[in-house]
Order: sequence, then C-alpha cells, then structure tokens
Amino acid sequence: MKKLINDPHAVVAESLAGFGAAHGDIVTVQGEPQYIVRADAPVEGKVALVSGGGSGHEPLHGGFVGRGMLDAAVPGDVFTSPTPDPILAATKAVDSGKGVLHIVKNYTGDVLNFETAAEFASADSIEVRSVIVQDDVAVQDSLYTAGRRGVAGTLVVEKVAGAAAERGDDLEGVTAIAERVSSQTRSMGVALHAGTVPYAGVPGFELPEDEIELGVGIHGEPGRARVPLENADAIVDKLLEPIVSDLPYASGDRVLLFVNGMGGTPLSELYIVYRRAAEVLAGKGIEVVRSLVGSFVTSLEMQGASITLTRFDDEMLELWDAPVHTAALRWGC
Repeated sequence: MKKLINDPHAVVAESLAGFGAAHGDIVTVQGEPQYIVRADAPVEGKVALVSGGGSGHEPLHGGFVGRGMLDAAVPGDVFTSPTPDPILAATKAVDSGKGVLHIVKNYTGDVLNFETAAEFASADSIEVRSVIVQDDVAVQDSLYTAGRRGVAGTLVVEKVAGAAAERGDDLEGVTAIAERVSSQTRSMGVALHAGTVPYAGVPGFELPEDEIELGVGIHGEPGRARVPLENADAIVDKLLEPIVSDLPYASGDRVLLFVNGMGGTPLSELYIVYRRAAEVLAGKGIEVVRSLVGSFVTSLEMQGASITLTRFDDEMLELWDAPVHTAALRWGC
C-alpha cells in the first residue's frame, strides 16, 4: 500500500484538519464530535440541510457544505456510517428554528443512525425531515442496504434542495423538492480496479486484468456481474441501458448528464464516457440540458466511473443553475 498518510487510523481526522485549514472562508470543522458546518451557520430564517456518511467518498459530503448546498456534513470513518452523536450535534449547530432536512444515502447504518439523531433532535424541539436517496439501478438489497443504494445522485439532490432552502422555501417545500429530484434520478457505475481502505492495507476486492465489475457500489460492493473488459463505448452502453429503461427516460425528456469518476480515473477518460453517453441519449431523443463531469462521489482511489441521469422540470433546472459556493462545487457567485 502506497498512500500519502501518517497513521492509517488518523486519516479522517488529519484530512478534516487540512480541509478546514484550506477552506476556512466556507466551512468550520468541529471535533469531538466530528462534523463540518457552514462558516456562517446557523443561517437565520433558513431551512438547514444536513448530510453525511462514511469517509472515502470525497468531496462528498464535506466538499458540498456552503452557500446554496449543505449546511452541515457528518463524516464517519472510512466506509463507516457516522454515529448519532455527531449527526445530532451537527443538526443542532445549523438549526435556525425553521427546521432541518436530513439527506441520507440508502445504507442501513446511515439510515438507522440518522433516524436516531432525528428522534433526539425532535425531543429537543427541532423539526426534522428525512429524504432517502436510492438512485443506483444496479442491484436490489445489496451489501449494506435494504433496497437500492444511494450513490452519485445524492449530489444532485443536495444541490437542488440546497438552492430551494437558500431561496427561502419552508421545510415542507424543501423536502418535497428533494424527494422529487430523488425520484427522477438514476445511476450506475463500473469498476476497473478497487480502492484500498487505509487501515485494511489491501484492495477491497480483486479483479482480473481482463474483467470489470459492472454495477459496483461506492464501497466496492458487488454489482450486477463481472464481465470481460471492453472498449469505453461498449461499457457506456452497458451502463446507460439499465439507467434509461428504469425510470424510464423517454424522447423529449430534458436531463442532467453527470459522469462521475470513482477517484482513480483520469478526467480525459471521463470525457470519453461523457461523449458516448451524450451521443446515445441524443439518438433516443433525450435532451441533455446540463452536464457535470468530474470525480465528486468517489471510492478512495478506485478506477472506474458512474453515470447519473436526472430528469429536470423547469423548477429543478432553475434550482440547479442557482448560485452555489462550496469547496467542490461553485458557480454563479
């Protein structure tokens, strides 16, 4: 294992310290319990958004804390859900009296721990709503989940709901738009090589050089199948078909096309994936009205990519375009 780390068990704490030092104008990093909040939190008169989960997926979620997106993010250890205590502390830290929305990826530990934190927050007279993101079409009831996994589509939910909160929508309205975005979002990923959890010291799984994991999860969970390695266009076709047919997306739909790197994939390769995906969608009469390409929801240094489609209506498109200023996503500011 070759990594730029000190103690494998101090990776999260030291990374958060560096993140806070680099982006002190946007966020404040708290320790004991550990969470990240907007530098101006709590924002008076605004519904607060809190998300989180295991570390190792950076910039998700801490990189999306800031104006127009999340008010707080709660990181657990690598690939490990945060406990209720820091979730509760973060919820209290950002509540301005207008309520808090928890955006939760559908992993059993995340769901249970956010539910527990929400119950404690309610006992302290904080109104909490939750939206569970489950955009992965690859498998049902995989490792760590009951139902579909929450993956890269989480970013889209956080961005659009964050914009709704920033413009002053109430808790019911922000929850409704988050649920609408989640319902219109589908994703699927592929792995070429696994990442290595620092304290494990070995790759999370082994793949022969001539095989890929189709439908892999962001923790390296098994996907739909291990299939022979093919060229990029053939792989994209295998990812897109189950995504498009699941909702289904149809001719005339307007979509966000989000090509996400898993942490170890060059940007040049992600644009090759985007090129083919856009070509296939155009052939189906599906209009790509917005795009996002880059490594935003990663799995340590896993080599691979995922494709996410979100079907936009006019309001969702307007909220996607609204100003955002975070460490990892920013425009219009």
